[in-house]
Amino acid sequence: MAASRSDTAFLGHPAGLGWLSFSEFWERFSYYGMQALLVLYMTHSLLLPGHVQHVLGMTGFRHVLERLYGPLSAEALASNVTGLYTGFVYLTPLAGGLLADRFIGRTWAVTTGAILMAAGQFLMTLDATFLLALLCLLVGVGFFKGNIATQVGDLYGEDDPRRADAFQVYMFGIQLAVIVSPLICGTVGERVSWHWGFALAGFGMLVGLATYLIGRRRLPAEPARRKKDAPREKRALTASDTRNLIILIGLIPVLAVALIGNQQIGNAYLLWAEKNFQIVWFGQTMPISWMLSLDAFISAILIGASVIFWRWWARHWAEPDEMLKIAIGVVIAAGAPVVLAAASAVVASTGHPVSLAWAVAFHTINDLGFANVFPVGLALYTRAAPKGLTGMMIGVFYLHLFLGNLLVGWLGGFLYKMPPVSFWLMHAGLMAGAAVVLIVIRYTVGRSLSPAYAAPEAA
Repeated sequence: MAASRSDTAFLGHPAGLGWLSFSEFWERFSYYGMQALLVLYMTHSLLLPGHVQHVLGMTGFRHVLERLYGPLSAEALASNVTGLYTGFVYLTPLAGGLLADRFIGRTWAVTTGAILMAAGQFLMTLDATFLLALLCLLVGVGFFKGNIATQVGDLYGEDDPRRADAFQVYMFGIQLAVIVSPLICGTVGERVSWHWGFALAGFGMLVGLATYLIGRRRLPAEPARRKKDAPREKRALTASDTRNLIILIGLIPVLAVALIGNQQIGNAYLLWAEKNFQIVWFGQTMPISWMLSLDAFISAILIGASVIFWRWWARHWAEPDEMLKIAIGVVIAAGAPVVLAAASAVVASTGHPVSLAWAVAFHTINDLGFANVFPVGLALYTRAAPKGLTGMMIGVFYLHLFLGNLLVGWLGGFLYKMPPVSFWLMHAGLMAGAAVVLIVIRYTVGRSLSPAYAAPEAA
């Protein structure tokens, strides 16, 4: 049962929102703390001689990857492993949500996921159990990620206007975790011990689990699970529905290519930045994982600025539809790798690292673009999906992150095989190509998918 509208104990919302938001903060703290260290840990320690031989199953795992991608250097292997991990993070929640809905319920799913994720982080403190740790983390996030977000929605009745605002509060906690965790886990991992950095992420997950279990009594009761043989309401798809489904599914690979510059930030970008940015002051080296915190901070500001801008625009001119907004965002974001290409050219000509002003420029352009890609894409898929298939289409939408991260991992392997200028221009070119495809789709088969908004009436 949803909470009463009179329950305003947490910032005008049900008390359960506070417990869920704090739990999710710690889960994201754990996830992004680990992600900030992953590719650095592999290239600086785990995959080096004397360490890689101790990783259980690594020989066979590497053989499988090399059958797919060809011979892999340590850096290419690290990039591919990171891409596989960050890709499957967006695939396992589909199975976790199904198991929760059909068999074990959301409480057990979230609890199981948190335990597995904590176990995975602590297994990361040993070289030998690296692959087992990644498996635990992937299965854990599959149980946790979607099911705790669903419980946020369960707090509100269908007619409760606080629902949208609740998810903004919930997302704010996530954004805060993205800013904080690389500063803490990244610093400890790079300056003290990689394994201690992962251990901190594990402790964060335990705090999140404890928070969830303590606050569980403030959450709605588990909904009744549908039996296998229960009748399911069906709705025949119209010709328009079918056309929209085909277009939305067809957009997935295009969106996957469009995001490669953004998703490379947690992968090859960190390795490039470590060698090409001036990060030493007064004899002290800045942890390169802090770049993720910088990106999250700039992103939070620009998402808000983008919302304000489009509200202002809509008061004066017709607002672009979602397809055009996404294409505009990708065009802008494609300029971000160009900044890195230019920085690479400066480093090559001078022999010295460039200032962090280049990093600020890169993240600003990238985040300004992607403020109009991911959230707008989510809006497109929820609006254009046929009735009764919205939930499924959200799962389909997240597949672009799965495919995109696999692509990012593969592309990251070329960082040391080609000149850095060419490496980043390759990313910019692929993204620009995706933007062109989006525009072509918008003005051909996608017209019915993204109807133009009405122009504002004259005052």
